[in-house]
Amino acid sequence: MNYRHAFHAGNFADVMKHAILALVIEHLKKKDKPFRVIDTHAGIGCYDLAGDEAQRGGESVDGIARLRKAFNGMPTELKDLLAPYLNAVAACNPDGGDRWYPGSPRLARLLLRANDHLVVNELNPDDVQVLARQFARDSQATVLAQDAWLVLKSVLPPKERRGVVLIDPPFEQPGEFTRMTKGLAAATRRFATGIYLLWYPVKDARAVAEFTESAMELGLPRLVNMELYVRAPGPGKHRASALYGCGMLIHNAPYGLVQALEMLLPALADVLAVSGTGRAKITELRGESGG
Repeated sequence: MNYRHAFHAGNFADVMKHAILALVIEHLKKKDKPFRVIDTHAGIGCYDLAGDEAQRGGESVDGIARLRKAFNGMPTELKDLLAPYLNAVAACNPDGGDRWYPGSPRLARLLLRANDHLVVNELNPDDVQVLARQFARDSQATVLAQDAWLVLKSVLPPKERRGVVLIDPPFEQPGEFTRMTKGLAAATRRFATGIYLLWYPVKDARAVAEFTESAMELGLPRLVNMELYVRAPGPGKHRASALYGCGMLIHNAPYGLVQALEMLLPALADVLAVSGTGRAKITELRGESGG
C-alpha cells in the first residue's frame, strides 16, 4: 500500500492522527520544561487540498471537511478536545477558507512554545526540499533527510529529556509493520520516558493482528492501541481490502489521554463514518513487564 501523505491529506486518518498528536503536545505544555517533537516520516508539512495530488482522491471531503462542518453541533467537552487541532488547521487558512491542510510538521510547529523544538525527517528528496524551505529561518526546527529508522538512533534521547516521537510510514514497501516494532524497541531503549505514537493503516486484519502481537512481545508496560473504522472491511475475515480504518499504537500515553480518547474517538467514528459503519476500538496491550 502506498500511503504517501499528499494523496490522502485531510482524510479521516489524518483527522485521528493529528487530533491525537495535538492533544499530546498540549499535555506536554502543561509543564514549563521544554520538550521536543520528533517526526520520522514528515512529508511536506502543509498540503494544498486544491492541488492535483489531494484532488485525485478527494479524501478531505470525508475527513477534515466533515469534521469542521459537524464541530459547532458537538458538546463542549468534545470541542475542547478538538480545539488545539482545529485551531492549527484554521491558522493555516488565515483568509477563512479550507484550502490548506497542515501535516504533522506544520501542526506541531504551530503548537510549540518559544523554548520547544521540532525535528522533522523526510527521505523523499523532493519533499525534504519543501520542508527545508518552510523551516529555513526557523531556529526551533531541524530538518533531516535520513532513513527514519536510523533517525531514531541519532536523535534519541533528546537533550530536553521530554517529548513525543511520531512514526507514520507511507507503507510503500512490505515489512513496514516489522520495522515499526523494531524501531519502537530500539527507541525505547534510548529514550524510555518518551511518548511514542505509531500510526498505521488498517486494510489487512491479519497484518494488524500480527503487528499488535509483536508489539505486546516487547514487554512495554504502558502500551495502548487505538483504532478508528469508517467503513466495513472487504470480503473475507483476513483478506486485504481497501483502506477501511487506521490505528495508533501509543506508548507512555500521557495522563488522561486514554480517557479523553474514549470520548473523542467514538464521536469521530460517528462523524466520519461511511454509510453508518463507523466505530472506534481502544485496547490496552500488556507485555511481560506490564503484568
